[in-house]
Amino acid sequence: MTALLYLLGVLVFVVAILASIGLHELGHMIPAKAFGGKVTQYFIGFGPTVWSRQVGETEYGVKAIPLGGYVKIVGMLPPGAVELADQVEVDADGNHVVRVRKSNTGMFTQLISDARAAEWETIRPEDADRLFYKFPWWKKVIVMGGGPTVNLVIAFLIFAGVFATYGNPGDRTVETTIAEVNACVIPGYQKDRVCTPEEVATRPTPAYAAGIEAGDRIVSFNGTPVTSWTQVQSLVKANGTAEADVVVERDGKQLTFTTETAVRPPDKKGQKTDDKVGFLGVVPRSHPTTGGVIYTVDQMGTMTVEVVKSLATLPAKVWGVAEAIVGVQERDPMGPVSIVGGGRLAGETASHDEIPVQAKLISLLMLVAGFNFFIGMFNFVPLLPLDGGHIAGALWEAVRRGWARLRRRPDPGYVDVAKLLPVAYVVGLAILVMGVVLIVGDLVVPVHLES
Repeated sequence: MTALLYLLGVLVFVVAILASIGLHELGHMIPAKAFGGKVTQYFIGFGPTVWSRQVGETEYGVKAIPLGGYVKIVGMLPPGAVELADQVEVDADGNHVVRVRKSNTGMFTQLISDARAAEWETIRPEDADRLFYKFPWWKKVIVMGGGPTVNLVIAFLIFAGVFATYGNPGDRTVETTIAEVNACVIPGYQKDRVCTPEEVATRPTPAYAAGIEAGDRIVSFNGTPVTSWTQVQSLVKANGTAEADVVVERDGKQLTFTTETAVRPPDKKGQKTDDKVGFLGVVPRSHPTTGGVIYTVDQMGTMTVEVVKSLATLPAKVWGVAEAIVGVQERDPMGPVSIVGGGRLAGETASHDEIPVQAKLISLLMLVAGFNFFIGMFNFVPLLPLDGGHIAGALWEAVRRGWARLRRRPDPGYVDVAKLLPVAYVVGLAILVMGVVLIVGDLVVPVHLES
C-alpha cells in the first residue's frame, strides 16, 4: 500500500508539472497567434517525438524527455544585414524559399549566421508580415511574458485557494492558549525526548510546578494584560528567575498561579545560559494563517524577494549539491531540487503514515505551486534563452525607438537578438549543467521529507 501511495504521489506531481508546462507554452502560443504570428510547433518535452499531430499550420506533440516544452514562432531572429527581397530563391521543387547568406569571419559570427539560416530556411515570402521580429515591442512582451505569467497565475490560484481554506502552512498564527505544558526543563536540542520521573521531580518547569494546564489561555503576566504570544514571550524572558503571577482562563473562569520563572535552557549544545532570560515551559497553540487575495499577494511578494535571493546564489548552491554527490559534504536539505527531487518529495509525502490525508493534499498542492512560482520567476530572468531575455530585447527596442523619436532621429529598427546568441549558448549550457547536477543529486543524495 505504501509503495502504491508513493507512486501515486509521484504521478500526481509529474502530471501537474507537465500540465503546467503545457499551459506555459499556451501562454506563448495563444497571444502569438492572436497577433497574427505563425506558430509551427507546440511540444511538451524535448528529444525524440513520442506523438504528434498536425492541426492547420501547427504541429502539436509530446517528446520523450518531460523536462520542459517549447513553441516554434516563425521569425524570432531578424535577417541581419541581408535584405528580405534579396533572400528569395527558388528550390529544386519550384518553391520560393527565403535564404540567408552565411559569413565565416569568426566563431561567434558563424554561430549567429547558422542560427539565422536555420531560422529562415522554412520561412516563405507569404510569411513576411507574420514574422515575430516585426511585432511591435509591446506585442513581443505579451507573447514572451505570457508563458511565465501563466506559471505565476497557477501558483497564485493554488496559493489563494489553500490560504483561504486550510491556511498558509508556512505562516502560523500563534494563540495565547497553551497547547502543551512541558513537564521538565530540557535543552532545546533534546526537545524530542520524554522527561524521566526523576527530572519531573527535580527539574519541573515553572508552568508544570504551578499547575498550569494545556487548554489554559494566558490572560495576564505579572499584572500586564496580554493579547499576543509575542508579548507573553517578551514578558517571560524579561522576568528572569523572579517570581511571577500568571492569570489564565480555564473553563470560563480566571485562575491565578504564582511561580518563579526558570533560566531558559540552551537551544544548542554548548550554548551558555543567561539567568536574565526567563523560561515558563509551555508551548502555545497555533494554526496556519488564513487570508484572501490581499494576503496571498503579500505572501507572494515576500516569496518573490526570497526567490530573487535564491536565484542570485543558485550556482553556489548547485555547486554544493555537486560536492554532496562526490561525498565532500552533506547535502543542504533546504537547497534546490530538480523535478526528480520534487517527485520524490511528493511520493514520500503521499506515502507517509503519520501525515493526515488533508495535510498530504495541501503539501502536494504547495509543492506544485512552489515549482510553478519558481519556474515563472526563473523565466523572467533577463537573459537569453530565457523568456526574460526576449522581453529585455523588446523593452530595449521600445527605449531606442522612443529616444530616436524624441530626438527626431531615424528609426533605429528592430533589436537584433541574434547578436546575443553567444550569451544564450553560455547561459543555456549553464542551465543544462545545473539541471543535470540537480537530477543526479536527487538520485544519488536525495533530499528526504524527514530532513
